[in-house]
Amino acid sequence: MADASLQAVLQRCLADYSDRHRLSLHQWQVCHHLLDCRTAALGGLRLDCDHCGQAVPHYFACRDRHCPRCQRRASQAWCERQQTAVLPVTYHHLVVTLPHALNPWVQLHPEVIYALLFETVWATLSTFGADPKRLGGQLGMTAVLHTWGQTLSQHVHLHCLIPGGAFSDQGDWHPAKSTYLFPVRALSRHLRGGFVSRLRQHLKAGQLPRLEDPAQHGAMLGRLMAADWVVYSKPCLTHTEAVVDYLGRYSHRIALTDGRIRNLDGERVQLDYKDYRDGARHKVLNLSGEELIRRFLLHVLPKGFMRIRHFGFLANRCRTQRLSQIRVAIDAAPSPEPSEKAEKPVPFAGYPCPACRQGQLQISGRLLPQRFEGG
Repeated sequence: MADASLQAVLQRCLADYSDRHRLSLHQWQVCHHLLDCRTAALGGLRLDCDHCGQAVPHYFACRDRHCPRCQRRASQAWCERQQTAVLPVTYHHLVVTLPHALNPWVQLHPEVIYALLFETVWATLSTFGADPKRLGGQLGMTAVLHTWGQTLSQHVHLHCLIPGGAFSDQGDWHPAKSTYLFPVRALSRHLRGGFVSRLRQHLKAGQLPRLEDPAQHGAMLGRLMAADWVVYSKPCLTHTEAVVDYLGRYSHRIALTDGRIRNLDGERVQLDYKDYRDGARHKVLNLSGEELIRRFLLHVLPKGFMRIRHFGFLANRCRTQRLSQIRVAIDAAPSPEPSEKAEKPVPFAGYPCPACRQGQLQISGRLLPQRFEGG
């Protein structure tokens, strides 16, 4: 049994996959970042034990946002930064899913379709929130884009975390009056109409040039209007301080983690997944290494695309001012400031030595990146 990790699958199968399939420059870069992560190719630090003298290399991480080894620390850091933006109100978790019929267009123009999804979801929610018959004010929303299902199929959806209330122009806080934020059926219909309308405008403006057959445009728009758009909503009935951790589980989650790869035998991979159609039971999917790579590459985001976005009174340009005003309106305590201790760097005491287990590994030098011939 070989090392069961995405890096091991890429080491074994990427060459054959690239011989049979065309990779974009960005996909090629992502794959090689993951291959180089925590290896001599990126360089690192030399650590020596102060007791037994054992030398241990510590290689640098790639920090690619698609890397399963690098996202846990990024998620923790993000949660710490967002903690000061949490309000003492009930939050609502909303999930909006694009119909799978649109997947072929997503593969051709992912940056356009993803941006339209963000735009349409926020336009719909802000319209509902501003309605005087509902909340009569400005909403806030943090949204995170996911593009995958449990089996790495293309399943584009948006996770949204929304404080349960709206801030009015008069400086009042209008809390949501029910256990649901807005009726999901009404949201679904409004989302569908808004998205199809925006998509039609982009087609007319020539902003989807890879869709060359005009006859397919009308057919696709008709299919989208005929489909029932899936919208899921539930309140987060949890302590306020746990809300950011709740969203943190989604913020830096990637399509595939090493923990889900059970076994790599030759060029066959066993992938663990939950079957939500069968009571969320854990099952195992057998794939070839090349098929796993193909599915993984479906979820490589366009370069520079922001998959986490803030809207309304949580938007970066006005968040600090708006949150202070809202806390005054609801008579809540001000957000906690970072402690002085957290700002001071903690001296590095060394890592425990894996050889003698008595000494500490201390930094003794820098390891330069190794350049391989043909690399």
